[in-house]
Amino acid sequence: MVVGLGNPGAEYESSRHNVGFLVVEALAGRAGIVLTRRRYYSLFARGRLHGEEILLVKPLTFMNESGSAVSAWQQALGFEPARIIVIHDDLDLFASQLRIKAGGGHGGHKGVRSIVQALGCADFLRVRVGIGRPSQGRDPVEHVLGPFEEEERDEMNAAVRRAADAVEVLLQEGLAAAMNRYNVRATHPQSRTEHEGEVME
Repeated sequence: MVVGLGNPGAEYESSRHNVGFLVVEALAGRAGIVLTRRRYYSLFARGRLHGEEILLVKPLTFMNESGSAVSAWQQALGFEPARIIVIHDDLDLFASQLRIKAGGGHGGHKGVRSIVQALGCADFLRVRVGIGRPSQGRDPVEHVLGPFEEEERDEMNAAVRRAADAVEVLLQEGLAAAMNRYNVRATHPQSRTEHEGEVME
């Protein structure tokens, strides 16, 4: 089960907080499916990627209630938490940086915290997509809920594609391979360079 976190409604459609939704939509496009069906407080679709059957989910609750949808699916289908991939934005990573991990704390992210509370554990996989910290003096909430600036859009579109690539690696090759490929330490945003279609961070 691959879950992208975000807030429903046109008001938030292009916000930084909705990066998880964008990645799930990218994966749906690759699988040739559309998330139009509704169940368990979410939009969902089933399909296959590289021979793996996947369930793509976009919770229709607001971010801080994301756990309601995830736990409903988990209970209905009996998914082990380790087979749930959650994609979400992260203020503590600079714009477009990725981090993949299993388990751990919620880092102050209300959607992740809701899922941990609803599942009663933190053992699910996470794909964290950096959105960067706001400029000095700007409210972090305004930054998270605001749209990407024009100069950010190309970089973030590339980050969405790369996050979708990371999910595919998780499905095909497992956690260790995905972490080795995408959890590369960066010292500064300008240090990133393109290499064989991937951004080495």
